[in-house]
Amino acid sequence: MTKEEIKEELLEQCQDIIDQRVGVSQSAINRAKEGVENESKSSVGDKYETTRALMQTEQDNQSRQLSEALKLQLLLGRIQPEVLHEKVTFGSVVKTNQGNYFVSISAGRLMIEKDKYFAISPQTPLAREFLQKSAGDVATFNDKPIQILDVF
Repeated sequence: MTKEEIKEELLEQCQDIIDQRVGVSQSAINRAKEGVENESKSSVGDKYETTRALMQTEQDNQSRQLSEALKLQLLLGRIQPEVLHEKVTFGSVVKTNQGNYFVSISAGRLMIEKDKYFAISPQTPLAREFLQKSAGDVATFNDKPIQILDVF
């Protein structure tokens, strides 16, 4: 695979993860709304108020998660896989002697063929160590040197 194809695949996997989060949050919001409506038809008194408050809290929590997922979708939309970087920045793939990283969003482990990549946010301590470094540079994380082999 070319470097551009690797970045495109990593980006697609991150987008799939965020799309899944959006779907889960939207479904949970809908369930909470339905729960409030169903509860209001069948309950009276304190039980009704308690259940309604719990359902509203769940709906609020899911709305926050949905909002965060939508922000991440917008952020991913800024990554241009065809742009290759010489220095580590948002959207870069960083290959090191300790593993491979995609500086994008915190999405965990991604696989391309048999190669593992870790999608990390630029705000993570490791990504901050990589920022503005190039192939051949050494980053230090947890007092351990990490050799940067390639950046694109």
